[in-house]
Amino acid sequence: MTNRQFDVVVIGGGPGGYVAAIRAAQLGFATACIEAESYADPKGEVRLGGTCLNVGCIPSKALLRSAELYEEAGRAFGMHGIGVSGLQIDVATMMRRKDNIVTQLTGGIRGLFKKNKVTLLAGRGSFAGRENELWQIAVAGRDGAGAVVDARHVIVATGSVARQLPGIPVDNATICDNAGALALGAVPQRLGVIGAGVIGLELGSVWQRLGAAVTVLEALPDFLPAADPEIAREARKLLTRKPGLRIHLGVKIAAVSQGKSGVAIDYEMGDEVLRLECDKLIVAVGRVPFTQGLNAAAVGLAIDAGGRIEVDAQCRTPLENVWAVGDAVRGPMLAHKAAEEGVMVAELIAGQAGHVNYAAIPWVIYTHPEIAWVGKTETQLRNEGASYRVGQAPFLANGRALGQGEADGFVKMLACARTDRILGVHILGANASELIAAAVAALEFGASAEDVARICHAHPTLSEAIHEAALAVDKRALHC
Repeated sequence: MTNRQFDVVVIGGGPGGYVAAIRAAQLGFATACIEAESYADPKGEVRLGGTCLNVGCIPSKALLRSAELYEEAGRAFGMHGIGVSGLQIDVATMMRRKDNIVTQLTGGIRGLFKKNKVTLLAGRGSFAGRENELWQIAVAGRDGAGAVVDARHVIVATGSVARQLPGIPVDNATICDNAGALALGAVPQRLGVIGAGVIGLELGSVWQRLGAAVTVLEALPDFLPAADPEIAREARKLLTRKPGLRIHLGVKIAAVSQGKSGVAIDYEMGDEVLRLECDKLIVAVGRVPFTQGLNAAAVGLAIDAGGRIEVDAQCRTPLENVWAVGDAVRGPMLAHKAAEEGVMVAELIAGQAGHVNYAAIPWVIYTHPEIAWVGKTETQLRNEGASYRVGQAPFLANGRALGQGEADGFVKMLACARTDRILGVHILGANASELIAAAVAALEFGASAEDVARICHAHPTLSEAIHEAALAVDKRALHC
């Protein structure tokens, strides 16, 4: 019996995989995408979108918005002369809204597959061998049965899973990873979070805004070491200024025990031996590539000690016509990075000039205030011995920020001292996640600080803070 044959087979239906499949189909390739996860779909059907759409980026932002509105009603409405009495949170309704958004978006990807004629193969994909110019890909169903399809090109986009800590069993009831933390049935009075990275801060923020007393334990001595140090220092000060959120750095976890009353975490901080007792615990210590089960060794697909598939700058593996993208390869584990790599690979397969500028990939943390950056930090520039200038503008001097009651934070721009070319932009403040796009565009097109300083920015807008920071690089800020 002859196997079904495709030009491109994508293993994994997350942001890197489904985008790669759609783009390949748009370019005229017969394309299939293999996905196994249902993510508790009520009908038991395979759900596209990966961790991001199902138990990551999208549901967390939905809950963050709900929590933000609740916090504003209780904290910020008064300054506008708006009185609120009997404020309550219905967690079940909040969760239904989150689930409906996820269902809408994941269903939308199915619609896009149909529109672009991408074949969805339900099951778990792995390499079964190669014959002539075709790769054989096994698709194992949930019942163990499966089929084999042939592919001229294979794109591995299997994503990542939550990192586990030895001796801390995650049950997603009392001790949770990201999935469990997005599905709690009630607001815990006391919430512990292990890990002060993006996931830990965002998920901790959801429940802190809803009234939980949140304590974050971080092993590293520095807060957000990937961010610009000045941004990180101010962010920590602003975050911990709020009632109900504590962040402890330089922590060594000694033991975690679970009992009828919740969870007890014994930890060391400096010379002190301390205990944190909480009702729920979120383990958010990062993610690791999910590359098990690919049968990689049988076909010689190289995987490094960290579980990442080895690729070149254009996501080619050493195997002919085998590519890998997203969390399964080197680089930051960001959905937008994965999607851009998926597009690049599809276009390279078509003989086009696919491209990803890894120096212009933005980072965003959806705390309150938000944190976003692109390009180099001051730490990186100093370590490189680079000569640079700094321009900074506080939101306190921005009329729109004051009008919104969101005047915390600032914009910081770093530019080459010799050429004035923008090297990095760092934002702490309201809507930083949206504002950073302008900085990404500036970096992508090689703009100078002077270029941005000469662009007319609408008034009054938060984006004027970027304009002011660009002016400040040349020490000619007008409003601060």
